[in-house]
Amino acid sequence: MRVVSVEMRDFRTYTRAEARIGEGLTVVYGPNGAGKSNLLEALFFGCTGRSPRTRNERELIRFGAQATRVTVQLRDGSEAHELGVGYGMVSGGPQAAKRMTSDGAEVERLLDVPGRPLVSVFLPDRLELLKGPPTLRRAHLDQVVAAIWPLRAEARREYSRVLAQRNALLARIRSGRASHASLSTWDRELAGKALTLRAHRSEAVALLSDPFAERVNQLGCAGEPTLEYRPRSRAVDEDEFVAELQERLAGDLERGFSGHGPHRDELVIARDGRELRVYGSQGEQRLALLALLLAEREVLARERGRTPLMLLDDVMSELDGDRRELLARDLAAAGQSVIATTDLSHVPGATDTRVTRLRISPGAILQEALAA
Repeated sequence: MRVVSVEMRDFRTYTRAEARIGEGLTVVYGPNGAGKSNLLEALFFGCTGRSPRTRNERELIRFGAQATRVTVQLRDGSEAHELGVGYGMVSGGPQAAKRMTSDGAEVERLLDVPGRPLVSVFLPDRLELLKGPPTLRRAHLDQVVAAIWPLRAEARREYSRVLAQRNALLARIRSGRASHASLSTWDRELAGKALTLRAHRSEAVALLSDPFAERVNQLGCAGEPTLEYRPRSRAVDEDEFVAELQERLAGDLERGFSGHGPHRDELVIARDGRELRVYGSQGEQRLALLALLLAEREVLARERGRTPLMLLDDVMSELDGDRRELLARDLAAAGQSVIATTDLSHVPGATDTRVTRLRISPGAILQEALAA
């Protein structure tokens, strides 16, 4: 499944625009503020139903408009498909609503659409994945698990469901509206879900660790890079996990929620044993993020036979000439990639006939070349 084109209506700075995407490397270039990042965001939004830059989707609607819509045309061999996401104000009310479709049929989540293209995005905003709180890294790791093994996505939802039930019971016990009688049942169920989720995450990190370290070194970050899943629990079976919960029950009752389990685990990205989140420069953090996304791309291509669409904004600024060449060659070798840059010369091979080029001016997209 590959992306053929994206059409935007009242999206960010675009009133109405369309861009065709090449089968290999597509280079989007233009001055700062022209709308390059908005185009990449629209591609991600149209393929996933969410923005990689903001949780407030009202920001996606062009100033002065009431709604936005993004449509992505796809091709799977000889078959054409379409994904659509519309978001805007509901007529006659203050609330906004989102409508997502796959081949014209309304769906609850684009992420559940069979054959939907996988998408990986590098944006300056995404440095929060390294610099921000552990919850961002846990969520990202769970998304990677779901991308590698789609059937395992249910394990995360089941754990969240049972955790919410246990938390609700803790709150009732704390307020004197319930007894401890049924707590053991939820402890046992939470233990099973927790161990399954932990195993899935550990397996994913094991697959990613070597490709990540290799990519970091290729990109020029000195030292020994490591990717480590660090769970809170040391339990080897359900009985031990239940015992850990019981040891912490007093604290859970005092807080009114569960403080132990995979929802408190950490994904540690480090160099020479020191976390880049704390000790890395912004340049090193950018390289580590890029290396992580490239490692995920490699693993997905190997494990699922599907290479994600890579969306890369301002990715070349931290790389020297040799590493720009290496990255461009790697991206052009397989799958689709879209690179946004202010300077076409920063992307080696950008003027090659095999590369699709889009020149961006404020609110407009000029298709300079469309490679076959």
